[in-house]
Amino acid sequence: MNAELLLMFTLSCDRAYVFAYPERELTTDEQSRYDAALAERSRGVPAQYITGHQEFWGMDLIVSPAVLIPRPETEHIIEVVLELLPNLSDVRIVDVGTGSGCIALALAKELPSIEIYATDVSPPALEIARANAARHQFDDRVHFRQADLLDQLGGNFDLIVSNPPYVGESEEDTVQLEVRKFEPRTAVFAGARGTEVIERLIPQAYEALSPGAWLVMEISGTIVDRVRSLLQRWDDVEVTADLQSIPRVVRARKPRGGAIYRRTAAG
Repeated sequence: MNAELLLMFTLSCDRAYVFAYPERELTTDEQSRYDAALAERSRGVPAQYITGHQEFWGMDLIVSPAVLIPRPETEHIIEVVLELLPNLSDVRIVDVGTGSGCIALALAKELPSIEIYATDVSPPALEIARANAARHQFDDRVHFRQADLLDQLGGNFDLIVSNPPYVGESEEDTVQLEVRKFEPRTAVFAGARGTEVIERLIPQAYEALSPGAWLVMEISGTIVDRVRSLLQRWDDVEVTADLQSIPRVVRARKPRGGAIYRRTAAG
């Protein structure tokens, strides 16, 4: 599959063309570019970084080593948000740690009337996200901000969504080698426990959300119990599993008329 993908990249064609013309011989220049792509792949560089593209929610997105490669399991976030939003009107959403912009742009695609803000602490990541927004003609609807989580973004949001780093450094040996070597470390690893970023995001989200509004985050099975404990002051906490039955998305509602957030002993 990687070889086929790289061949399509080399020839700037789709899969149908490759199958329709199996006798097609590469020119010298094409063979050179194909060999270079294969060499990069053989040393572990993800195919998406070689081609510069990855599909997410039916959209072709630009990717680079500045951003995490969007993954199919992250699409569960979009499904959960779409399930929640029918109960809301005049919706304002923040995508925290937007990376490639995949979540914000998928929501813009599905919900044409919403107002979306997207933050990231990384200027190179925001360049990629803005480029993707422009390619899909969402640059006038998604407002990008360089920020550490929700810093100085204000409040009264109806939904905050995030795919934060949630892998603990103690789990590093369980992560694919190509992820460890080539994807941005700060987008993968959160700290020793894996919940350090989430521990900061939850109280910030509580303050930024309107009463009764939602927080939706991607998580993993290794941190699900810890995350539940961090959300014990929230209402309607629910975890959605992915297709492999791994806890993947957590949703929680800010209590209506809730008091100022205070960290619990668990948090």
